[in-house]
Amino acid sequence: MKLHFLGANRQVTGSRYCLETAHSRVMIDCGLFQERQFKTRNWRKCPIPPESIDALVLTHAHIDHCGLIPRLVGEGLNAPLFMTAPTADLVEIMLRDAAHIQLEDLAYKKKRHRKEGRKGPHPNEPLFDDNDVDQTLPMIQPESYNTAVKVTEDVTLTFHEAGHILGSAMLEFQVREGGKNCRIIFSGDIGQWDKPLIHDPAVFTSADYIVMESTYGDRDHKEGGDILEQLEQVIISTVPAGGRVVIPTFAVERAQELMFFISQLVYEDRIPDIPVYLDSPMAVDVTQVFRRHRDRFDDETWEAITQGTPPLNFPGLQISRTTAQSKAINAKDEPSIIMSTSGMCTAGRIKHHLRRNISCPESTILFVGYQAHGTLGRRILDGHREVRIHGQNHEVKANVAQIFGFSGHADRAALLHWLSHFEQPPQRLFLTHGDEEAATSLATEIRQNHQWRVLVPDYESAVDL
Repeated sequence: MKLHFLGANRQVTGSRYCLETAHSRVMIDCGLFQERQFKTRNWRKCPIPPESIDALVLTHAHIDHCGLIPRLVGEGLNAPLFMTAPTADLVEIMLRDAAHIQLEDLAYKKKRHRKEGRKGPHPNEPLFDDNDVDQTLPMIQPESYNTAVKVTEDVTLTFHEAGHILGSAMLEFQVREGGKNCRIIFSGDIGQWDKPLIHDPAVFTSADYIVMESTYGDRDHKEGGDILEQLEQVIISTVPAGGRVVIPTFAVERAQELMFFISQLVYEDRIPDIPVYLDSPMAVDVTQVFRRHRDRFDDETWEAITQGTPPLNFPGLQISRTTAQSKAINAKDEPSIIMSTSGMCTAGRIKHHLRRNISCPESTILFVGYQAHGTLGRRILDGHREVRIHGQNHEVKANVAQIFGFSGHADRAALLHWLSHFEQPPQRLFLTHGDEEAATSLATEIRQNHQWRVLVPDYESAVDL
């Protein structure tokens, strides 16, 4: 039996693994490489012939885990795609959006390269298009949590809650090899405990092998404080002056978490009666998926629903899907809360709302997610006095605020807490889905303090189990 590491090795994005047994090949995730220095890997042919793969299992619908599946289908993959039912609904939204973005980016880059008289580093073609997505979707096989399913003749799979986003799962594989059973756990992306809406991550007591993420393997999250109280303070300090609270947000999970907290403030009469706009077609679609899968909500959310205070449908919430509806928001001169994508302000409708509000001293730009270096969001957060939006410079006069505590990933302490439930060390722990520093730092900690055998695999390496 062999485990191939084909992505997210000493880096965060591009998750892809292949479990090879005596009788079958099972791929786990097939994600997009998003770091600038690794993007060329997206165009490489898969080292495992796609036509030889018997099944593909998806941990969750984030694009760095599912974004190359349509390309793999185009290269010859013809096998069932196993995932949870919520992930099946979300993945269609994510893949169609990714196909659309690629076509837009390709058109822009072609125009720019023509103007500059040069060729780009990547082929002048999208990684995949809507036709590839159309071919992919019928292959999806939704499954329930906590129910064993036979994916090949010698591999059985059970999905367990990962607590990362709706539908996210840890994978428990039971492999029959040489007359014995081998238990392999893939953590997927591990969420934080006590997050709103979804259940806490599952824990395990035993495994022969573990593949675990290490996104925050070298650090703990900054103290988040009371999120509800901080959100209330931002709103009540902005609204009386006639300002708007503009919140760049991610469409999956973050937008819905924000709605959860804002709904509490609304139901408890802690903020004025003002419009709350969700201005993102993708976030609207994702929210509808959340509503369809209420069975995956945690006890706290169900309590709110049964008490008549549903967090995803509260007084004042206004859904904006069309371009006309989005423009109408900025045409109104009234205090409001505006949630819009993209979360790092790199594209999308949020840029229009920033252009309208960033030079207004009465308004507040509120960040609730990570802002990568070089993004518009990061420049605003770092205190730049002037930023460029849609080709024009704008003076930053709005208030800028940030609330910690929204991260969807377990930090170093939480990762160690998850591992602490294993009663015996596995034969080997593999750390993936983390930058070099994060993964190696966590590996050193576990080796020294717990005496486990830990490996941080290299890209396109393979290990005999």
